[in-house]
Amino acid sequence: MTDRADRTVRSGRSDRSATTDSSAAAAIATAAGSTVSAADVDPARERLRRWRMVLGGDQADGTGYALSGRDAAMDGTLAALYGRGDKPQTGRDRSAGLGASAPSVARWLGDIRRYFPSSVVQVMQRDAIDRLGLASLLLEPEMLEAVEADVHLVGTLLSLHKAMPETTRETARAVVRKVVEDLEKRLATRTRATLTGALDRSARVTRPRHHDIDWNRTVAANLKHYLPEHRTVVPERLIGYGRAARSVKKEVVLCIDQSGSMASSVVYASVFGAVLASMRSLSTRLVVFDTAVVDLTDQLDDPVDVLFGTQLGGGTDINRALAYCQARITRPAETVVVLISDLFEGGIRQEMLKRVAAMKASGTQFVALLALSDEGAPAYDRDHAAALAALGAPAFACTPDLFPEVMAAALEKRPLPIPETA
Repeated sequence: MTDRADRTVRSGRSDRSATTDSSAAAAIATAAGSTVSAADVDPARERLRRWRMVLGGDQADGTGYALSGRDAAMDGTLAALYGRGDKPQTGRDRSAGLGASAPSVARWLGDIRRYFPSSVVQVMQRDAIDRLGLASLLLEPEMLEAVEADVHLVGTLLSLHKAMPETTRETARAVVRKVVEDLEKRLATRTRATLTGALDRSARVTRPRHHDIDWNRTVAANLKHYLPEHRTVVPERLIGYGRAARSVKKEVVLCIDQSGSMASSVVYASVFGAVLASMRSLSTRLVVFDTAVVDLTDQLDDPVDVLFGTQLGGGTDINRALAYCQARITRPAETVVVLISDLFEGGIRQEMLKRVAAMKASGTQFVALLALSDEGAPAYDRDHAAALAALGAPAFACTPDLFPEVMAAALEKRPLPIPETA
């Protein structure tokens, strides 16, 4: 079976973790259906055409169908990346029709943008970087101007930015800024609205207006006044949601693992950090770590500066990072610590767990996120995740859309909305 067909067969899974396996299939499915619009197309020929696009046209495909026009052009862009099946897919051979020079790659990038939608273009670009070793070409300004920017590309640029020549850095910052601004537009309004409501509700009052009564807490506080003959509770003390004054603050510490596997999480966490820092009712600290710890709080007014202050790659010392964060907590009962890490600890495991236990015992809300991205179930250290869960700090992967709800629950000290798949 050809490489292209094999990737297509394996792409039947719909979870996000199968993205890399299904990328060729996504592109081929798009190509196969994109030029068919007539209602009277011969069904038999159309099936052959689609199978030909999937199988790649080598001697084993068995369709005998010849492509022409736009179909042939699209097939060429796919073959350049995914190969021709009977050809060994190793090393430089994997480049098939895609040369390693900047002009030929730039032409190919233009072709895929012409033939495929943005979502497929981003997947094909990611495959080109992973399969063909094209990351070094992103150091050239003309290449950066040709790519379709997304979170994964930003992660790649951040891992390369120390090696970028001066002529490329401004272009790279422009690409990163575009992605960051798009993310802020998508995430900021809902995050602020959700957390403002949570901060309001976290301020309790004992003489609330009717529409501000917290009925769950009121009933719990008045159970001793239950009248069995009437089967009801007579509330002698009302507990309600207050309206948080500007002087009432919660403290949030984002502690972010910047090892290479966490690239997408670093991007999203930096954007959320900037959004949280813009809220007057919150005091936000952002810390990134590998085997060293860097506090980027003073750069939170610009998430692009935060991202270029990170150093993707290297080892992981969660214990050292948590020690730094713990030392800066001044109001434990009003603080939320969010650890974003796959938990592959290179430091002292028992000390890390003791720190988490001590923070929780002091009243600090501790949230452990294995990932903050749309990439699906991440790889993580299951032993450490189980140990955290035993301390009452379950670790789970979180999408950007769910993050505001997680933070709201932590601020209100109620159970976290953990996804069922976590």
